[in-house]
Order: sequence, then structure tokens, then C-alpha cells
Amino acid sequence: MSPKKSAVKRMDNVGIVVESLDDAISFFSELGLALEGRAMVDGEWAGRVTGLKDQRVEIAMMATPDGHSRLELSRFLAPSVIADHRIAPVNSLGYLRVMFAVERLDELLERLRPHGATLVGEIVDYQGIYRLCYVRGPEGILVGLAEELGGK
Repeated sequence: MSPKKSAVKRMDNVGIVVESLDDAISFFSELGLALEGRAMVDGEWAGRVTGLKDQRVEIAMMATPDGHSRLELSRFLAPSVIADHRIAPVNSLGYLRVMFAVERLDELLERLRPHGATLVGEIVDYQGIYRLCYVRGPEGILVGLAEELGGK
């Protein structure tokens, strides 16, 4: 009998680096995520994990309503941010977006607009199963929204 292979147990969170933690928290709160906590992460141990040495990062952890997924919003105080991928199109290499299952997509889009959301393309119907769209939120953060339809 071979030994059991190590495997992923779950996905804990997706991280997004932002300039304004307050604006990002406001946007994702309106989307329906709950702020679980906000803290400063610094010290030698943190730099050893990220390879950034003397880092100081303010983070906010946001949870989905089902409690299974989290979004970690980070604002780097030190070292300075060295790259900006916020305006990259959806076919760029690397991590670019997070997708949320939502209810009442049109209503949600109206509520998100005052928080900086702009539609990237258009809302499309995928085979009567989903209505899908991408929006750019504060700072150009790319977010996918998917409303499940009754045609499954």
C-alpha cells in the first residue's frame, strides 16, 4: 500500500494589494463580504514568509456570506509597491480577477457603481445557466460576477 499523497485541504483566501484599504473594504462590503478583521502585519517573521524582509502591511480579511472563502486586502506601507497590474486586460498572464456567485446582478451593479464599479464589457447570458460580467472596482480591481439562472 502506497503512502497517502499530500493534498490541498481547502483554499483559505485570495490576496489583493490596494492603495486604499478603506475604499476596497467599502466596495467588497457592498458586494456582500463581511469584514472579519483588520491588522498590521510586520516583523522579521512576516518578511521571511514573503521574502520582502522589513515589510509593514496593513491587511483586512473579508469573508463570503457562506464563510467558506476569504479575500485578504493588503496595503503595503513598506516596502513600496513596485508593479501595478490593475489595468491589465483579462487575457494577461498571472492572477487577475476573482469571481463571485451573486444574486440580482442588475441591482448589485447599481449599488456598486457609487463604490467605483464600472462594467468592463457587457452582461452576457451563458446558455441560460448564468448571467456573467466583469467589473472594475476601486483602483481598477477586476471582479467577475455570475448570477445563476433557473435554466440548469
